[in-house]
Amino acid sequence: MNRFFRDTWLMFVSQFRIALRNPVWLFIGLFQPICYMLLFAPLLKNLAGAPGFPSGGAYNVFTPGLMVMMVIFGAGFAGFNIIARLRDGVIERLRVTPINRLALLLGILGVDLVNLLVQTALLVGVGLLLGFRPDIGGLLLLFVLLIVGGMMMASFSYALALLVKDQSALAASVNLFALPLLLLSGIMLPLTLAPDILKNVAKANPFSYAVNAARALVAGHLTDTAVVQAFIILVALAVLTIFWATRSVRKAAM
Repeated sequence: MNRFFRDTWLMFVSQFRIALRNPVWLFIGLFQPICYMLLFAPLLKNLAGAPGFPSGGAYNVFTPGLMVMMVIFGAGFAGFNIIARLRDGVIERLRVTPINRLALLLGILGVDLVNLLVQTALLVGVGLLLGFRPDIGGLLLLFVLLIVGGMMMASFSYALALLVKDQSALAASVNLFALPLLLLSGIMLPLTLAPDILKNVAKANPFSYAVNAARALVAGHLTDTAVVQAFIILVALAVLTIFWATRSVRKAAM
């Protein structure tokens, strides 16, 4: 067990040093969410208080959704780095070492999660300046939920990247999944405003539960049913995708 944690830590430190050499991507990933925060959230102010619109104000409804959106797109494109490492022969060289394959994956995953958390924290800072007023305890628990969601989405992206082995194919594949996940999650507009057919379809989307939980946590409803449902669903999917990604790493080759 000590060796497993040591391998994970060494892999994390190695990849983190590489990420620090090019921090510009940290801010590029923030461009789209901040545009939504500045240009779309004000449009929701007139909807606040309308029938079906959640209570709490426009920014308390929209900002948690944007945080989940960063999980979908930020972690969803994490596989690009895996393809670069695969082409450079890094993955194959690591496979011939005695490093634990799960530790290898978790070390890489840890760097992507740190990147996600920093971006999300900066987004929350912008939201606070504009009028976002979350419950502190709920916000901290929301960050835990985002970590679980990020583990799921990034692991899915790794496995998909090792399957297609091409950045263009990965971009098209991720968009194929990410766009419906975004539109059917209630991020842009709450699903309470949607027709019944979309509400029923959205029940198959794990991120619709995450968005509902995020809004409940921001409102201070830490024991809400939506929070429990989101954690159960995302934890189960994270375990499955990590298992898939680990198997893909074991068999990875150009």
